[in-house]
Amino acid sequence: MKFGPDNYNHEERCAQGHSSASTIATIEAALSADPDIDSSAIEIRMLGPVVLLEGYISNATDREKAISLAAMIVGEENVQDRMLSRFPTQ
Repeated sequence: MKFGPDNYNHEERCAQGHSSASTIATIEAALSADPDIDSSAIEIRMLGPVVLLEGYISNATDREKAISLAAMIVGEENVQDRMLSRFPTQ
C-alpha cells in the first residue's frame, strides 16, 4: 500500500498544503480497510507533523498494525503511540 508521491516526505507535504484533516482521513481509511484490525476505539489526532494514535486496543497485533499503517502514510518517525491496552485479564 503506497500513499502520496514518493518524492516528498511527510513534513514537505504538510508545508505544501497537505492538511491534518486529509492525513487523519487517510489513516482512518487505511485502518478501516484492514479487516484484521479492530480500530473502532482508536482515535487519530495530529500535533504538527506527528500523528497521535490514541484510544484503546484489544490485542498487541492491533497496536502493531495500526502503527505500521500510520507509518506507511506519514513515516515511522512521525507516529506516536498513545493507545491503551484492553487485554483480557486471566
